[in-house]
This record gives sequence, structure tokens and C-alpha cells, in this order.
Amino acid sequence: MFRHLLVPTDGSPLSQRAVAQAIALARRFGARITFFHAEPNAPVPMDGAGVVINAHALQLAHERLDAAAHDILAEADALAQEAGVAADSVVLVSDKPYEGIIRTAERLGCDLILMASHGRRGVGALLLGSETQKVLTHTRIPVLVHR
Repeated sequence: MFRHLLVPTDGSPLSQRAVAQAIALARRFGARITFFHAEPNAPVPMDGAGVVINAHALQLAHERLDAAAHDILAEADALAQEAGVAADSVVLVSDKPYEGIIRTAERLGCDLILMASHGRRGVGALLLGSETQKVLTHTRIPVLVHR
């Protein structure tokens, strides 16, 4: 049924459970998985904005974000490999993860996006936003939500 799943992950326990579900689903359908991690932009110094950022500190922030993304995706890749599921990974630097998720799924020809959601409602959802909700709203690709 599904041949290529895009699975966004942030390394949280809920996201890790979604990764496990995606691997089980991919194994059942003989599908492959692309794990996806959106890395936030590190702060950028701006002339005249009153922000002073040490260039070395900025470099360290980028390195830490890269290392965290690598660790998150390496763990997901290892779990897929153990289950005999073909998998690869994509890291994208973006302040709007939902856009990166959708663009990556379209570019790679994914036919399902499987992602976690904390299921926030009401004010919590309004204040914190929901990348899952934004993906659901803006894509035509089927989305399976793990809660």
C-alpha cells in the first residue's frame, strides 16, 4: 500500500514511539523510511539590533544542534536496520518545520507522513502551535498521526 514513509522526529519519547510504529508499518508494507529532523536556526547577529553574539558561541551552537540531530537520526536508522527496513535520513535547518516536512515529502515522493502529536487542544495548541496540525492543513500527502 505505502512504499515510502517520511517520519519527522525530534527525539522526544513520543516521537520515538512514532518511529517504532513507522518501522513496524514499513516492515508490514515492505516500504522504506526517510527519517526527518528539522534543526532550528541558531541566532544570527544583526547590525544595529543591539544583539551581541560571540562568533565562537554561534559556531558551538550550530555544532551542538548538528550533533543532536545526528544522534536522533542515527538512533532511528539503527532501529530500522535492526528490523530489516530500508531507511535514510534528512536534516533541514528551518524555523518552520512543517514547511520542511512537506517539501521534503514532496521532493522524495513519499506517499505517507507518519508523525507524533502531543494532542494539545484549546489554548495550549494556540500558544504552542502544532507542527502536526500545520502539516495536516497544508499537505495533500496522507498523514498518519501517532499520539
